[in-house]
Amino acid sequence: MPIRRALVIHPYDDVAVMLEDCSPGDEIVARLEQLQQRLIAKEAIPFGFKVALRLLRPGESVRKYGEVIGQASQEIAAGGLVHVHNLVGARGRGDLAAGGVDERTYIPGLPPV
Repeated sequence: MPIRRALVIHPYDDVAVMLEDCSPGDEIVARLEQLQQRLIAKEAIPFGFKVALRLLRPGESVRKYGEVIGQASQEIAAGGLVHVHNLVGARGRGDLAAGGVDERTYIPGLPPV
């Protein structure tokens, strides 16, 4: 089983950034300085994309750079790809800052982020 590398940017992060492409079943070693976490890729994750470091439940905040970047819109397993299909972004949402709801990204049952 190939070992693939990922970078954790901040100790509070829920995701790491893949430093190379990985396939389902590959072992991922996510590093933050001298600390490392090992997990198994649940699906293909391209270079530069985010991988979940732990189970993320729907509505749960997701952190990258030590900051909340959005909320999980569905359950994301540790080792799963985190992207627009399962993450509602919290940054750059002028529609929400103005008090409106963007129907393209609104998910029933989840509070706006």
